[in-house]
This record gives sequence, C-alpha cells and structure tokens, in this order.
Amino acid sequence: MAGSRADKVIQLLRYLHSVTCRCPAHSQAYSGSALGNAVQRKTDYAFEMACSSIRYGKGVTQEVGMDVQNIGARRVCVMTDKNLARLPPLRNVLDSLTRHAVNFDLFDDVRVEPTDGSFKKAIAFARQGAFDAYVAVGGGSVIDTCKAANLYTSSPDADFLDYVNAPVGKGKPINFSLKPLIAIPTTTGTGSETTGVAIFDHEPLKSKTGIASRAIRPTLGLVDPLHTSYLPERVCANSGFDVLCHCLESYTAIPYDRREPCPTNPLYRPAYQGSNPISDVWSRHTLHLVAKYLKRAVQNRDDFEARSQMHLGSTFAGIGFGNAGVHLCHGMSYPISGMVKTYKAKGYNVEHNLVPHGLSVVVTSPAVFSFTGSMCPERHLEAAEILGADIRQACRADAGRILADVLRQMLFDLGVDNGLSALGYSRDDIPELVRGTLLQERVTKLSPRAQTEEDLSLIFEESMKLY
Repeated sequence: MAGSRADKVIQLLRYLHSVTCRCPAHSQAYSGSALGNAVQRKTDYAFEMACSSIRYGKGVTQEVGMDVQNIGARRVCVMTDKNLARLPPLRNVLDSLTRHAVNFDLFDDVRVEPTDGSFKKAIAFARQGAFDAYVAVGGGSVIDTCKAANLYTSSPDADFLDYVNAPVGKGKPINFSLKPLIAIPTTTGTGSETTGVAIFDHEPLKSKTGIASRAIRPTLGLVDPLHTSYLPERVCANSGFDVLCHCLESYTAIPYDRREPCPTNPLYRPAYQGSNPISDVWSRHTLHLVAKYLKRAVQNRDDFEARSQMHLGSTFAGIGFGNAGVHLCHGMSYPISGMVKTYKAKGYNVEHNLVPHGLSVVVTSPAVFSFTGSMCPERHLEAAEILGADIRQACRADAGRILADVLRQMLFDLGVDNGLSALGYSRDDIPELVRGTLLQERVTKLSPRAQTEEDLSLIFEESMKLY
C-alpha cells in the first residue's frame, strides 16, 4: 500500500513538472525538480553587470601619477601609438608619472587596428619588463593591446590562442588575477576603458576576432574630455559611428533570458549576455547623446561641448554593450576590416591600408537593421525616433526600413563613403566576407533574428551601395 501511494505521488510530481510554466519568471527548472534530479536550463536566467571604475573630468589625466602610487605600483608599462606619442595627452601622462616619481617604460609601437602579430610584439615587450601595473593612452587599439599584454604576461606559459574566442581560439576561461590597468581613452568610440574585450585582426584568416572576459577589463578609466580636441574630423566621425552601433546593437540584441546556453557555473557566463534592463538604460541614453552631438562634434572641431558629450557617451555605451553585447554590424565588420585591400582611410596617419573599425561597422547598418526590424519592431522604431524619424504614422512592419532610412541619411550627411564598393569590395568578395562572418558566432548569435549564409550574402550585397 505504501509503495502504491509513493508511486502515485511520484506520478503526480512528474505530471506537475511536465506542465509547469517554463518562462524565466516562473520556472524552477534551473535549481532542479521536486524529484531531486537537476534539470539544466537551455537558456540563461540571469545577467551580470561588470564595469571598470570610471573617473570623468577636464584635466583628470594629471591624477594618473597619484593613482599609480595609490595602487602601490613600482614599475609601470605605458602603452600608446606613434601618433599619440607626439601629442599632449601622452606628454601629460608622462609628466604626471614623473612628477610623482613613478618608474615607467614606454611602448609606443601599438598598431592602429592591431593584429595578432602586433599583440605578440607588445606582449614580448611586457614580459621583459616585470611590470606591476599598466597605463594605456589612446583609442581602442591601444587599450585592447594593453589588455592583451597584461593577460599574457600574467599567464606566461599560455599559448596565444588559449584565451582567444572560439572557434578561432580555445576560449579558455581566465580564472587568475591580472595586474592593475589604467586606461586613458583619447577617442570617442570604443568604450574599451569599460569593457573586458580586446579585438585584433587574425591575419591567417583575414578577419577580426578577440578575447572576451571580465578579467581583462581595466581597473580604472580616466575619461578626460580635453583629449578630444586632437581628434581629426574623420577619426571623430568613425569613432562616433562605433558608439552609434554599440547603442543600436546592444539595445536590439536578443534578450539575456533567451541566450543559449545557460552556464553551468557563473564563471562561464559570457561578457556579452544579450539585452537586459540595465544595459538598456545606458544604450538608450547614449543614443540620445549621439542624436544631439555627433554631427556637431564631427563638423566643428572647436565644439568642445559636443566632443565632450561624445567622449562621455562612448563610456556610457561601453557600459551598455560591454554587458549586453553587439551583433550583426560588428560581426560583419570583422571580415570587412580584415580583408582590406587598397583602401586608405582619410585622416589616419598610418602607412598600412586600413578600413577604420567604426566605418566597417556602420557601413552595413542600414541593411542589418532592415533585416532585424521584424523581430523587435518597437525597439527599432524607438531608436529611429530618437535619431530624428517621424514615427507617428509608422506601422510595426516598417520598423526596420524606417531605422535603415534614418541611418542612411545620417551617413550621407556625415560624408561616409558610398558603401562597400567604395571601400574596394565587389560582389565577388561576398562569399569570403560571409565566411569571415561565420567565425563571429560570439556576437552574431546575439542577433534578434537568426541568419543563414544566404541572409548574410544579401546584407553584404545591399551594403555595396548606400545611396
């Protein structure tokens, strides 16, 4: 009799488990069933917010010497690029370190749009120096390079591909401590001072990839708007486009509780988790700043208010996308920049051919958001309205087209080259561009709309001409 009752109870529990609501708000599946058998969720159920400490203000760079003293560092590696090595932002950093008797070595050979080779060169320099802290002075290229140098110096026996994102690398988790890193951004785009991401061109595959882990994010970001006056017009525009796409992609990314797989350990929860309520706040607010200040910042180098607001907006967007992630614009940008042929970027004092990151990202944005609009039309319409579109008579079915149109007009107003064909690509390059994008599943899987190779081909084709 007792056995019969037990059987009935178990059958009842199994039935209740089978009909229980599985939505993230009500499901108890993650913690296990009443039967005592742990049932692993397919999708995630939580998100985390991780960010560097940020200090903002005019002239805040002069405090870096005291910051290094405060963390007890005795030997510091300062990283920058050849262009910045001649400009006041670096001089201000070195003056502050000298004034506070900080012992430092300077590495000024960071490559604009770094490669695996340039990362390795910086890593070799750092390994020889026995540094106990790092200071990065520059844009995303410098800060990302410094992150990599810090990582691999802290893990001296690691193979370079150990921490590189899969499927290019092994994507191993970083479960050890790094040295303090202070990032001083001089551009208004990447937000790298807030994020645990370091991006580079993997030359064997002619495509970008990177390292993504909260462990590599800077300890402190010193955001000094005085540095923005040294940005050339095209650099200001392209870095601003990066901010724009950070906002749009993170705001329209797949929600965090639909991202797969659910981690078996919090250590394995990725830095890019999908849109979430906190990242949404940062992304939406920054989009308002872009709408108000980007054109002014590009068109008038002396508009300190506009350039300052874009500088701060870059940090805001970094906090947002650094936890939510980006999707197709960034995923498709990596082969665009990695496969560069003869394009010479205006306003960039570099010898190598270069498609700047922000340009490679934004050039597909009209086609991308036309493609994704059907999946979260309200968010696409809201973004379009913030950027200046009149949506009073708009219907949900037109959301993607409306956002695409307002983006296309913005790019035209700011003098962006007329599509991929103007960057040196033709339809014959599309298969290779698609192959390069397929390697970027870390970000492409965050798109609100799943995509096939044929979908990617059509987006690239539509991006050959913008106007």
